[in-house]
Amino acid sequence: MISYDLIVIGGGPGGYVAAIRAAKDGKKTAIVEADQFGGTCLNRGCIPSKTLLKHAEVIEQIEKAKEWGIHTSETTFDVAKMIERKNNVISTLQQGIRSLLRAANVEVYHGFGKVYPKKRVVVEHKGTATELKAKNIIIATGSRPIVPDIPGLDSVSYHTTDTIFDLENIPESLVIIGGGVIGVEMAEIFSSLRTKVTVIERSERIIPMEDETAANALAKALKKKGVMFLFGHEVMEFERGRSGRTKVIVVNRDKERTTIETDEVLIAIGRQPNLDAIEHLNLTMNGPFIQVDDYLETSERGVFAVGDVIGNWQLAHVASCEGLTAVCNLNGSKQKMDYSVIPRCIYTSPQVACVGMTEEEMKKRKLKYKVHQFNFLANGMALANGETDGFAKIMIDETYGEILGVVMVGANVTEIIGQVSAFMYLEGTVDELATMVQPHPSRSEALMESANSLIGKGIHTVR
Repeated sequence: MISYDLIVIGGGPGGYVAAIRAAKDGKKTAIVEADQFGGTCLNRGCIPSKTLLKHAEVIEQIEKAKEWGIHTSETTFDVAKMIERKNNVISTLQQGIRSLLRAANVEVYHGFGKVYPKKRVVVEHKGTATELKAKNIIIATGSRPIVPDIPGLDSVSYHTTDTIFDLENIPESLVIIGGGVIGVEMAEIFSSLRTKVTVIERSERIIPMEDETAANALAKALKKKGVMFLFGHEVMEFERGRSGRTKVIVVNRDKERTTIETDEVLIAIGRQPNLDAIEHLNLTMNGPFIQVDDYLETSERGVFAVGDVIGNWQLAHVASCEGLTAVCNLNGSKQKMDYSVIPRCIYTSPQVACVGMTEEEMKKRKLKYKVHQFNFLANGMALANGETDGFAKIMIDETYGEILGVVMVGANVTEIIGQVSAFMYLEGTVDELATMVQPHPSRSEALMESANSLIGKGIHTVR
């Protein structure tokens, strides 16, 4: 039995980052991965979706160029080439992770790892079992798509967020169950490929966990692209339709039934933690998730958990931060995990980027705050680029001017949100954001304009 200072179970963005940091800190480290390194984010989530979203953006730019006097022949799609590029991006990043692990002297075990009491790990691979032991363990086994128990679903063909990128042909129609982040990004991709997309959402708006103004702006933009939304609807049943198509039966709040016939169905209602690796441990749970303390330690001393298995924001950069925090605490509690400044991005067109609290959350907490929204219609760079949809919205504490939350909707705002995140992380105030010189022309000027308006010094804002 080989002993280690740390064994990491799972090679996603939480696990491999933790393993590399621990190894660089001088700890004898091993990582166990049953599939490909990079987890859901790299192989079936963030990276493939953003690669295809770039394709969607280019298609939109080609169409928009006609209004600017730039004409091309009819746009055609080579799906095989698109998928090939997506796979090449994934392969390049996978190879990069393997190289990083090798350079850090992290020992890699390919196979399915199970954790037993007394920090014993058994790795099963191709009929053989390898036993390992560690002083500390980090559980980073990620999540899998939730597949609802809906009558008829097992009798029809459907995709989850793990399989949708394997499509070999562009469907004429697609029904997406769920209007969260993944659902709207998939709607963006397929609508750009001329697919008739219908999104079914139980709540009254898309991205229900984010700012309502942002949700409304994004829904408006997607509707312009032909995406149909059924809000306040729930899927009741699936049936086989004609010629291999699927019938989706939905009901609204008044129990009125509607039947939609579609070529493909995507289930995108969320993800659940993958807990197979810890079935032999008696860990305290937080609902379906592993319960951890502020230092990411589970109820068993020396066993930590990070990423989707513990809930919170199920985002790759959050998992990586949790992994680094857990490594910091391996030899005793030192650093609490801080979720107060977490940028949250949606890579549609327009993009949505948020950090801090939403306005709805501030109202629930009965906080005294001020808010200002600067629309990109008045921004020089947005006008020059022909991308005027969206806004920058800043919310501050009424008394001290602390920045409590920022919402941005528009082109490239996912690259700008890091700037205001830095202000919040360093406890900057609205006065400092207002006096910081922004380049001109740039979209980031919208932040300066909103900040100045909040302190009564706005220049390009009409009251």
